[in-house]
Amino acid sequence: MDVHPSAAQGFGRAADAYERGRPGYPEAAVARLVEVLGIGPGRAVVDLAAGTGKLTRQLLPSLADLVAIEPVASMRARLAAALPAVRVEAGTAEALPLPDGTADTVVVGQAFHWFDGPRALAEIHRVLRPGGGLGLIWNVRDESVPWVAELTGIMEPYRGDAPRYLSGRWREAFAASSLFRPLREHGFRHEQRGNRAMVRDRVGSVSFVASLEEADRAGLLAEVDELLDRHPALRGRATVTLPYRTDVFWTFRIP
Repeated sequence: MDVHPSAAQGFGRAADAYERGRPGYPEAAVARLVEVLGIGPGRAVVDLAAGTGKLTRQLLPSLADLVAIEPVASMRARLAAALPAVRVEAGTAEALPLPDGTADTVVVGQAFHWFDGPRALAEIHRVLRPGGGLGLIWNVRDESVPWVAELTGIMEPYRGDAPRYLSGRWREAFAASSLFRPLREHGFRHEQRGNRAMVRDRVGSVSFVASLEEADRAGLLAEVDELLDRHPALRGRATVTLPYRTDVFWTFRIP
């Protein structure tokens, strides 16, 4: 399948760290998606690039007819084991394993920036029914907090060509497309609380970190440990609060 090498290798190695270290989404953010996209009992909803099922499980209470699509085998296996009642399929945003016009809604968590935007929008348009909705959601580390900015600074030298949501380049496909209405958006605050191991797993779940050679990855995680040891906001604390901003976007298929 056509998956960015950093995502294929990194997420292939990091499924367990991803499940342990990544937060879910704020209840209010998921509720907004459910409301504006009309997600509810009997509605056909595709969770695209579903990972280990972070968003999928939060949509279960809606009683929608969920299909989770994930290209990376280890992530897909983790999702299927955790949510045995959910249909799980292999596939990518650019080649969805679904017939034309079979979905009421497509949702994407933490992933649209990885897609080939024009191809993905064309494929999502194909599987949506006329007027069907597309929802996007990202948890973004709040780098206005000094120690979080330092955490990002430790990781960024290793990014390579891995795309980043905050670059905004993913928006270009929407701006150039005549297939969907203009994006609407709303922001939420979010926090993830845990111990030092949670922070290490959060860093280790980043695709380009997980893709590193073992010595480089160990060196990077040692820098994370050093940050946790020395920073005044963290030093000596058993519990760490990692702040996020959660961005929600939605649009609808133009018939």
